[in-house]
Amino acid sequence: MHATNRPFLSVVFNAFWLIADPRSPNPEPGYPNAMSDTPGSATTVDPAPAQQAVEDARAAADQLRAQVGRAVVGQHEVIDQLFMALFCRGHALLVGVPGLAKTLLVSTVAKSLHLSFNRIQFTPDLMPSDITGTEVIEEDHTTGQRAFRFVKGPVFANCILADEINRTPPKTQAALLEAMQEHHVTAGGQTMALPDPFFVLATQNPIEQEGTYPLPEAQLDRFMFMIRVSYPSEADELEVIRRTTSGARETIEPVLDAEKVKAVQDLVRQVPVPDHVAGYALRLVRATRPPSRGDADARPDFMQQYLRWGAGPRASQYLILAGKARAVLDGRTHVTSDDIAAIAAPVLRHRILTNFNAESEGITTDDLIERLLETITVDSASDPQAAAVLR
Repeated sequence: MHATNRPFLSVVFNAFWLIADPRSPNPEPGYPNAMSDTPGSATTVDPAPAQQAVEDARAAADQLRAQVGRAVVGQHEVIDQLFMALFCRGHALLVGVPGLAKTLLVSTVAKSLHLSFNRIQFTPDLMPSDITGTEVIEEDHTTGQRAFRFVKGPVFANCILADEINRTPPKTQAALLEAMQEHHVTAGGQTMALPDPFFVLATQNPIEQEGTYPLPEAQLDRFMFMIRVSYPSEADELEVIRRTTSGARETIEPVLDAEKVKAVQDLVRQVPVPDHVAGYALRLVRATRPPSRGDADARPDFMQQYLRWGAGPRASQYLILAGKARAVLDGRTHVTSDDIAAIAAPVLRHRILTNFNAESEGITTDDLIERLLETITVDSASDPQAAAVLR
């Protein structure tokens, strides 16, 4: 980070919390309406501190990208999505064929952050205690008394790489996924909090499924993103060959520590969302579901034809949070519909299930999401109460 006399992002807490609700009876003049895309439309304090906090976060993200780029060639979209998950306090599942640097990418991200990091290689014989920790009997040599002592497992770190998470039985998967959800581990009747921040980056191989244990849909839902790691471009692959077949070794310098990461995470939560953008995210998610009792069926015809199950409420929450993080990484203090559309695929692809019709015709969830984005439009007059739930 650049040297500065003020604490990193200290202005966050005296800026965004002052942004008044546009429905407030006594708004202060001179600040754009926090829930509108129209500049100068109503209310509050000088935007400079908030904008400066976002600029600091964007500069930190640029430095993170530069550090990761020393070891990983290309994959810019994947890297940005990892940062979004981190700054939203979410977890990410990376899916890609072997040899695409998934493990290298995660370990490099961890090195660029001044955080504790542990890698867990999932195998069929891995037990839950191998992840969370176990109790051992320890003898006091002075008194001769014996007592149980809990030895913490590798899950007690800020950043966890769960390598090939689908290669271990469901009992062991559940131990990690419980820690992801609750951010604590219970053993011997005691509850022990995990470090803060805490995030899990898991990997899966989509082509080798023999002897694997695919994650159930309810457990997949705990991952904020499912990120698809694709083959590199020709130019990127040539650069990979040059780097990996020479003797050069790049050193990764840490950019952010735990307190600075938490400051950015708090900043992301404070970014305002216009009503029509919240409504757009909500309509995208609800268009994947069967109608509720008394509601009209809002699903497009192709969704009715090809979908077996739709996305739950976590999808709506993560669309908004990821949109906020994308805005901050781009140096903006507001979220647009383009932010929601840009991160719709990694949020939705593991939360919607296709039926036999789609499988027989070779139609994937990504195909359906792409068609959904073409069908659902932004309507600034729709669902004015949608964002009120999110504030």
